[in-house]
Amino acid sequence: MSAAETLRVLPLGGLGEIGKNMMVLEYDGSLVVVDVGLRFPTAEMLGIDLVLPDFSYLRERVDEIEAIVITHGHEDHLGALPWVLRDLSRYGELPPVYGSRLTIAMARSKLDEHKLRDVELIEAPAGDEIAAGAFDIELIHMTHSIPGTRAVALTCDLGTILITGDYKFDQTPVDGEPADVQRLAELGRDGVLLLCGDSTNADRPGHSLSERVVGPHLEEVFARAQGRIVVTSFASNIHRVQQVIDAAAALDRKVALVGRSMRKNVGIGRSLGHIDVPDGILIQPQEVENWPEDRVAVISTGSQGEPLSALRRMAHNDHRQIKLRAGDTVVFSATPIPGNERAVNETIDRLYHIGCDVVTTADAQIHASGHGYAEEIKLMLNLVKPRYVLPVHGDHKRIHLHAQLAEAVGIDAERIFRGNNGLPLEIDAHGARFGTPEQSGMIFVDGVDIGDPADVALRDRRMLSADGIFIVVATISEDQGAPVADTEVIFRGVPFVEAAEGLRQEIRDEVERSLARAHADGIHEVDLLQEELHDDLAALVYDRLRRRPMVLPVVVEV
Repeated sequence: MSAAETLRVLPLGGLGEIGKNMMVLEYDGSLVVVDVGLRFPTAEMLGIDLVLPDFSYLRERVDEIEAIVITHGHEDHLGALPWVLRDLSRYGELPPVYGSRLTIAMARSKLDEHKLRDVELIEAPAGDEIAAGAFDIELIHMTHSIPGTRAVALTCDLGTILITGDYKFDQTPVDGEPADVQRLAELGRDGVLLLCGDSTNADRPGHSLSERVVGPHLEEVFARAQGRIVVTSFASNIHRVQQVIDAAAALDRKVALVGRSMRKNVGIGRSLGHIDVPDGILIQPQEVENWPEDRVAVISTGSQGEPLSALRRMAHNDHRQIKLRAGDTVVFSATPIPGNERAVNETIDRLYHIGCDVVTTADAQIHASGHGYAEEIKLMLNLVKPRYVLPVHGDHKRIHLHAQLAEAVGIDAERIFRGNNGLPLEIDAHGARFGTPEQSGMIFVDGVDIGDPADVALRDRRMLSADGIFIVVATISEDQGAPVADTEVIFRGVPFVEAAEGLRQEIRDEVERSLARAHADGIHEVDLLQEELHDDLAALVYDRLRRRPMVLPVVVEV
């Protein structure tokens, strides 16, 4: 069987993790990319701002990419788009980007921020057919926690691949548009070759809560609150923002939007008719102090405890406009993404320290997940009746549980593939199997630059944060290699500074001994001298402090 007759489904992100979803489909020389997401750094990724999927596989294949399709506007599916496009533009002509009206509006906003205005962004209504090389693409309306969510059906000569995106089967969605179950069933009747299904809530039995239930519970929380109210949620959860505005309006409270992404997404939602804001209800954040405490509500970013988010800064009394105080009620209308629990708990603890009343999903039904639970995953499997199943969008535990659900509805175990990022699933007329792994992993955004500081830079940052740094400057004679001035010893962030103070003279003496040994061994190059000093001084410092701070020797020849 030739390569042209083999379908390759290559996940570059979203398997074995929550976030940075990215899938590449390849058939007969045509590539289609579905989703270009990111995730936020974990605590040990010191100084890193964003984490992108490693998309180096695409760099030499840019001219083969027929389309990029975005399932919806959440950061874990859309957020990496500007970074990826900016990088790929150096290797070839960029493909068009498809999505729903809201998704494309959010993509356009992101690309404008990065001054990427030449990318072709195309609104694709659900049900329309898109020709993309060897693939025909159809977007299918789904329900999630943001309007305009789509599943993606890609059809080639071998059959149809369905990528569900994030979904739930909400029969009473806020916008009154439930998922297109009929179209999913039609695909199942006609035959689906492969299902790539959302695994996020495979560990939760039963059915997810309807989004419509959240609104009345938010209003109850608002009715009980005596002082100011701060509600934090995902900025892109436009339905939730609408429900908070409705609750505030019902209780005659003004609303301030805090956080750049919150203001931007609400603006996009209003312009497209997804958010209805009563006249006169919005105020500027700096106006909050001008209103009685029982007449104000704030909608803020920071539900995941992100270090630079508005709520996190409020909790640390570091926000320029909003100062929290005892008696304020803070409502977490979101649940922590797996891995963010620690940051969220730290934020909540700071809020209690201030004296705020904190309301979470443990106290009231103020959040509904946008991802279907186990019974909804089973329903998807039964509707679509796929020949093969590749669980996606989840850590290994959830992928394993999704596979078990597929077996439970009668799919043979050998037709269920538990994959990894970078591991392509290859399908041809003879069957399906995993292929040779491709490069995958993480690309870090540090400031405005992208790169891969993974091992060396992050190890150095962890060392600096744990044990500090010694900087030793030795000025030596170019001829003799001996010190011609006192060695300068500088240390920063070193624990037990009193003990470290006593090391200064010992370090100077060790520098003289190390240089003398190097000179006797015929070592005169500056780089080699610095290596000798590093090894000798690191051993001395560890012997005295039982710690391993970074030791940075600098040799200056005069």
